[in-house]
Amino acid sequence: MGGAAVDVGAGGLKAPDGGWGWAVLAGCFVITGFSYAFPKAVSVFFKELIREFGVGYSDTAWISSILLAMLYGTGPLCSVLVNRFGCRPVMMVGGLFASLGMILASFSTSIIHIYLSTGVITGLGLALNFQPSLIMLNRYFSEKRPLANGLSAAGSPVALCCLSPLGQVLQYQYGWRGGFLILGGLLLNCCVCGALMKPLVPPKNLKNKDLEQDKEEEKEGSEDKTNKPKAKLLDISVVKDRGFVIYTVAASIMVLGLFVPPVFVVSYAKEMGNEDTKSALLLTILGFIDIFARPTCGVIAGLKWVRPRCVYLFSFAMLFNGITDLVGSQANSYTSLVVYCIFFGVSYGMVGALQFEVLMAVVGTEKFSSAIGLVLLMEAVAVLVGPPGAGRLLDATKNYMYVFLLAGSEVVLSAVVLATCNFLFIKNKPSVPADKLDNVEVMDSAKADVCSKTTEGNDEEEKGAKEEQEKETVKDLKEEEEKDKEKVDEVRPEGVTVDSQEVERFLKEPQQNGDAATSPETSL
Repeated sequence: MGGAAVDVGAGGLKAPDGGWGWAVLAGCFVITGFSYAFPKAVSVFFKELIREFGVGYSDTAWISSILLAMLYGTGPLCSVLVNRFGCRPVMMVGGLFASLGMILASFSTSIIHIYLSTGVITGLGLALNFQPSLIMLNRYFSEKRPLANGLSAAGSPVALCCLSPLGQVLQYQYGWRGGFLILGGLLLNCCVCGALMKPLVPPKNLKNKDLEQDKEEEKEGSEDKTNKPKAKLLDISVVKDRGFVIYTVAASIMVLGLFVPPVFVVSYAKEMGNEDTKSALLLTILGFIDIFARPTCGVIAGLKWVRPRCVYLFSFAMLFNGITDLVGSQANSYTSLVVYCIFFGVSYGMVGALQFEVLMAVVGTEKFSSAIGLVLLMEAVAVLVGPPGAGRLLDATKNYMYVFLLAGSEVVLSAVVLATCNFLFIKNKPSVPADKLDNVEVMDSAKADVCSKTTEGNDEEEKGAKEEQEKETVKDLKEEEEKDKEKVDEVRPEGVTVDSQEVERFLKEPQQNGDAATSPETSL
């Protein structure tokens, strides 16, 4: 956690940092947009649902809450499925689930049906797309990973700016049922994005080495096979990593207050006496700034001097966000809220661009699929507690200032915990430049051991030295035999033939005589 280690991809392959990775990045951009923006875009239909089913606003708000809970809370399940079946099939099945949930919701006859269809089924489908897309992004990018994470995270504000107006148009033209049906068809694009997640393929020479190794393993016997460790579907050993524990605790505290201001800022503006359209414009300003802040922060995080210290940049982003909330709590005019949204958009974008980049640097590629599932599970609890807790505080105090003070205090606390614990308990790990990493031989998934370049180089040198010594020894023996035969030819008279067995006995006699001369009996 003290430094960003350069990882190799799945199966010991070096991340290509380009090529097909840009197509993977495009898919991650779309998936991130759907995952984060869809729960907010569905809120456009809440008024129609209240009128249709005769429920309250709090009842419809559970739709977005269940969506977010499924997105975060099913993290371990997604980790198990990805480690078992791979990213591409899991994402394509997730796209079908996401679309099926919205299509079924269009035929709902009660709010409970929408909870189950939109909340559970669509939420599960988005979760099965979101987590594998981050895993594939981590496998395809190493040197350019901070930039890739920033560009991928920018999909959230872009999709929010597009889906919310689209939802309003669909509701006006086709009603909420038609709108849900069309959005269900739109979510089928998750399957297309999943098809882009092509697994990394080793070079042909590595494939041949792998086949030869498998043949040798088959000859070793059934005993060795029974003793082979099985591949873990969920690597719990990651919790032993101090860096992971510190990150998880800090991220959980951060999520308690991170999502509160976007939920209450519009109501805060209305409380000051501003019009509805003017108040809603604050979210547009926030989202517009967020679009540019995320990739910019990704570029900064990728600098040589900054990347080994990306955890401290993440701490600064959280501290910046928390202080912005604390200062924004004192806003008393619309202009001050606009300034607050600008600074909040910058800090919010920095946090969004860095949160998964730091986790990738902490645990590495091999354990990232399990680590992100456990982190999202912890954050799911915080997501369900944070905004409702702020709402109860608002009901008790009737003052938005305390809501923003609470949110800012939680985010500042998370920044202090992350930076302080990282400085005190985590030592910097020397990172290896990516240009010095060669493609590593792909091992069997049951072994899960990747040899380093230096070890392979030493083994190859030792093998080469042994082969050369054996060749020289064989060559010397052949030369000695030829010399001995020449001696026999010189001693032998012309026209006399000698049996080959006699020649061998003749050659061995000097050796036997020499051994006898040096024996203890001869000396006596």
